[in-house]
Amino acid sequence: MYISQIDTRRPETVATKDVEKTEKSEQLEKIKVKIRFDYRGTPRPARFFFGGKGTKEVAEERREQQATMWRNVPLQGIQVEDIIYLDLYTVYESLDETEITYAPIELLISLDSLEDCLQFISRPEFRRLQVLEPARVSLTSRELERILYKFSETLQQKLHEQEEL
Repeated sequence: MYISQIDTRRPETVATKDVEKTEKSEQLEKIKVKIRFDYRGTPRPARFFFGGKGTKEVAEERREQQATMWRNVPLQGIQVEDIIYLDLYTVYESLDETEITYAPIELLISLDSLEDCLQFISRPEFRRLQVLEPARVSLTSRELERILYKFSETLQQKLHEQEEL
């Protein structure tokens, strides 16, 4: 009898330990996302008789500068795994009555937490976010509060920067 009582209790403790282990492993799991940025190429007028750049050259140059920055600048909790250059596309803007070329780029990124993603999606060049891994994400109320607080902080900072301009 005494042994059977221990056996009935033991699976419960094992089950709670397994749940704790899976929760810890979920926290350590990286989040893999694909983020797309479209860099705008605003044409630069020529100084004197030379030196002007068209909208395509400016877009490609800006995309290359940003790709170099993403490759070389280390960010805590973020690893840029791959950079994909997409085809340029041109859009006619009715306000300026000019054609503007955009140079898209996609970054394949591993993040430690969803909070790290905010610095990417708050950029004006941001166009799309695709979460590749994990297929499901469960957040505790504390984690959700932290993400929303960080989002609010980032939004306030961007609004403050806009007011200064």
